[in-house]
Amino acid sequence: MNSNKLATPISLRQALTLIEEGHCTALELLEACLAQIEAREPEVGAWQHRLDAKTCLEHYRNNQSFYETSLLKGLPIGIKDIIDTANMPTEMGSPIHKGRQPVDDASCVALLRQAGGIIIGKTVTTEFAYFKPGKTANPRDLKRTPGGSSSGSAAAVADGMVPAALGSQTAASVIRPAAYCGTVGYVGTRGEFSLRGIQPLGQSLDSLGLFSRQVEDIELLRAILLRQPEPMTTADALQPKRILLCRGDAAGEVEPDMADAIERAATTLRTQGVDVIEPDNSDWLGELVQHHGLIMAYEAARNLALESGQPDLLSPALQDLISTGLATPRADYLASLQAVADIRDTLAQRYPDVDAMLAPAAPGVAPEGHERTGAPHMSRPWQAMGLPVVTLPGLTDADNLPLGIQLIGQPHSDDDLLRIARWLEPLLS
Repeated sequence: MNSNKLATPISLRQALTLIEEGHCTALELLEACLAQIEAREPEVGAWQHRLDAKTCLEHYRNNQSFYETSLLKGLPIGIKDIIDTANMPTEMGSPIHKGRQPVDDASCVALLRQAGGIIIGKTVTTEFAYFKPGKTANPRDLKRTPGGSSSGSAAAVADGMVPAALGSQTAASVIRPAAYCGTVGYVGTRGEFSLRGIQPLGQSLDSLGLFSRQVEDIELLRAILLRQPEPMTTADALQPKRILLCRGDAAGEVEPDMADAIERAATTLRTQGVDVIEPDNSDWLGELVQHHGLIMAYEAARNLALESGQPDLLSPALQDLISTGLATPRADYLASLQAVADIRDTLAQRYPDVDAMLAPAAPGVAPEGHERTGAPHMSRPWQAMGLPVVTLPGLTDADNLPLGIQLIGQPHSDDDLLRIARWLEPLLS
């Protein structure tokens, strides 16, 4: 099959099925992705570093016997540029680390390579995974932000350059760009995945994140990153019995289009017989937003001790974050950590039979312009509590721009959460 005839974008599972059924080869799929990058990268700007097409194809051919028997068959994967790679620089979106070349792969990168993924490049990140944007545009509308901080990973998957990519999240760095670009985004229960070889921002908040085009792709990648056997078929999708609806306005601004999207999603659930309930009050959402911000500032000021010695090379926003963190008393930091734990425990006690929570994944569609990456308040509460979250695309505004929603699970209920997301996924499209 001619790789130019292969339609992109394509999901990871779809690609593997095409290979297994003999409709195309992994090499043809790799060529199709590389062609998409060549065609679209000048406009989208998803990549900070990448292997050229000749190098990628030679690497595949030189290791073809390994890839043919591997789980991922040599399909291409993108890696956020705060995650170490031994064969490419990791610069973290900052001139301070220009040309920084790690000696080793991060654990997550090593696991993907062992499973037969080809790491074709490093995707654009905001400065130290905070607010200062990189060069990436939103492939759904090039005049709009792709979100941040995992900007390039979201854009590369959304535009069919790669079927999957890694990101990271400390506030909303996976969920928001996934919502803005129209991909699936997933952040696991905190501590679920190894963070070895990933630049830290806030150790009580940092999480590895995944981008893909379908939920079943996330399930496959999750198995790889946990070094678990991957079954030939995934478990059945899971219809939830009870969902807690959090409209999000207690956390911050929700635009009318997003408010309508959440109502549509709730109506879909009710039509399927799901009991959709609402919290008796939502004050805790705003409290969690505040606690998250304090914890993040305090920890970032310590993690970026080296970089803060070169303030002229830091953005004003990052300088402000560090200054805020240094001015925060340790007693206040400890109080916020305890308050987050108390709220998490109270919610678990108050809603023990809730299968998942439903909330906006962002305030609305991706804002116009590239100077900012959008507001993170819709993810701060869940990230503060360390809960697993998955963003689903499918809903749009009148201009067909994505309005992502998120499902939030209980700690370490990631597998059930993804099965619920897989059940809801086709109902939103």
